Amino acid sequence: MFDLSEDIQPLTDFKRQTAAFAKRLKKTGQPLVLTINGKAELVVQDVKSYQKLCDLIEQAEAIAGIQKRLESFARGRGIPLRRTDERIRRRYGIPR
Repeated sequence: MFDLSEDIQPLTDFKRQTAAFAKRLKKTGQPLVLTINGKAELVVQDVKSYQKLCDLIEQAEAIAGIQKRLESFARGRGIPLRRTDERIRRRYGIPR
């Protein structure tokens, strides 16, 4: 969970204590919001957590794409797999 008292820090503190913040980022897996002149400007995150976030986004996009195609197929759009398979086999001379 995001902790406003701990996970928002001034950029100057991050610069002074980079090693300590890096250690904390790896340990907790939580991102750190850095402020400049009191305004949130940057987010810093360890690589493992960032990769997990990217993987989740990719998975969510894949699920959304599949749902969209299923809805389209349910509305009568698209070609059934069996017919597509037959077309490909015919076109490229692939036996059953």
